[in-house]
Amino acid sequence: MAALKHFYRDLGDPLWDVYGPRDAFNQDTNWFSPIFMGLNQAPITVMIENYRTGLIWKLFMSNPEIKLMLDKIGFKAEPAGR
Repeated sequence: MAALKHFYRDLGDPLWDVYGPRDAFNQDTNWFSPIFMGLNQAPITVMIENYRTGLIWKLFMSNPEIKLMLDKIGFKAEPAGR
């Protein structure tokens, strides 16, 4: 979240536009890509939501096949809060 805030608040207009952040940039040379890479955006939003609420992980772990597979490989979860 700190990185996204820095990109939006500190770098602002050169990096951020109507479609969101640009595909790439180099602060050392003050270069910002003229294109946007929309394909990269969906995983980012999923990761942000999982960081905020844990929803993605909770949904993943609620799948019975996942629990069965983890049991078969001997996975032991740490107690909550660690």
